[in-house]
Amino acid sequence: MCGIAGGSWLERPRNISEIFDKAIHALRFRGPNDQGVEFYSSENGVLALAHTRLSIIDLSASGHQPMISNDKRYSIIFNGEIYNYRELRSELKSLGYPFSTESDTEVLLMAWMHWGRDCLARLVGMFAFVVFDKLKKTINCVRDPFGIKPFFYTFEDGNFIFASEIHAIKELKNKKIELDWQQSYDYLVHGDYDSGSRSFIKDVKHLIPGHLVELDLSTNQLSKPFCFWKPDVIQKSNLSFDQAAEELREKFLSSVRLHLRSDVEIGAALSGGIDSSAVVCAMRYIEPDLPINTFSYIARDNTLSEEYWIDLVNNDAKAIPHKIFVNQKELSGDIDDMISSQGEPFGSTSIYAQYRVFKLAKENGVTVTLDGQGADEIFAGYHGYPGKRLKSLIELGQYSEALYFLREWSKWPGRNVSYGLKQLASEYSSGDFYNFLRALNGDKKSPAWMKSTILKDNGVLIDFPKKENIFKIKGRRVVSELAMSLTSRGLPSLLRHADRNSMHFSVEG
Repeated sequence: MCGIAGGSWLERPRNISEIFDKAIHALRFRGPNDQGVEFYSSENGVLALAHTRLSIIDLSASGHQPMISNDKRYSIIFNGEIYNYRELRSELKSLGYPFSTESDTEVLLMAWMHWGRDCLARLVGMFAFVVFDKLKKTINCVRDPFGIKPFFYTFEDGNFIFASEIHAIKELKNKKIELDWQQSYDYLVHGDYDSGSRSFIKDVKHLIPGHLVELDLSTNQLSKPFCFWKPDVIQKSNLSFDQAAEELREKFLSSVRLHLRSDVEIGAALSGGIDSSAVVCAMRYIEPDLPINTFSYIARDNTLSEEYWIDLVNNDAKAIPHKIFVNQKELSGDIDDMISSQGEPFGSTSIYAQYRVFKLAKENGVTVTLDGQGADEIFAGYHGYPGKRLKSLIELGQYSEALYFLREWSKWPGRNVSYGLKQLASEYSSGDFYNFLRALNGDKKSPAWMKSTILKDNGVLIDFPKKENIFKIKGRRVVSELAMSLTSRGLPSLLRHADRNSMHFSVEG
């Protein structure tokens, strides 16, 4: 929806207006409809809050940010959407809060004024926002539970700096940005990125999804990240499979219904997979007469093309299809722009297909798209975590069920018993034994093409990554791993790709 930037300087930079002009320019794609910046003097220097706006809800000028409360105590800059803002607005009005706009930003501001941090449990949406409390002399920086919207921050010479994108951070820093060698090694050798607080830039951090940090402007102290949400993996229900499926269906439809709230044209990115197909069909189910524009990338290789499935969904949903076919010349012409829009390295050229889909949406005048992300992280897609499942069954003493599962699982394409047993062995290994098994499998922690001496000189830990699962529960290893996939390994990188690609074309995904 928008871009945000700002920070707290111990001494007011002489060229502060100039550097914020550059930071706002770096965020121009995220918010082409409006921009604003406010400077607040403090005991120790100056606080700055900047915003660029992509108008989605309440297109009028009343949605301008930074938005300041009537009593002048609070100021907010907000990137994202609060989908249940109408319900929250009604509740807050009944409590005596007056509203002068139709925007979800004002609802968020009023919610923070009334409930403080407790409002976060009430929000349904995607968000990264900053609230300045003039009375307490604090700023709270908040990121949504899944990290759909980005938030980078850093300290430099005692100055606290934050922004929606690395490009804006670069403009606000005094010093040149430097490479984070550890993150670069983890990415190049192990394909690991966007799984924690580290970015590819030294000392520039991601605010971890579902967390907030508070800066005390009086002491210039930043709190440790506070977790306000995490998945709960403890089983609390005895629903039957059919009952669970029905409840999931109702939650899914409710979510799509809320996501359809918009004052601009809405479409959908459609790949032909189960997740995006379900979204498009749900849109049609909820809104029988809504014009639905779908945007799809079609691979020229027939063995990879999903056009058949895309056509099935479009025909069934009576959607308006838009397709993009790409040649090698277009890829080579776009690659530099796509890399720049991502801001950091990414996993594969499949990100380019998504880049072109959002470009296609922009060309057809669609500002909001509903996209399918996270289905595999909820439903154990792809290889199905065989090691986790086998370990759970063994922990529960269900040995015959474990053998049955391994035999049936191995019958699926691309799977075999040997791979399943390797995954199980990995679950029971650690330290040197884990490294031995990885090496036995042909994995290398120091490939021949890498100059390990340079990395060691820069303090890089050269090893196989094996992050501890903070959710692990005996007998529920798969669910525990899915919680990790939602919050660190898996979904965060997919959401980053989608956010940068869509925002580059001023489309809200």
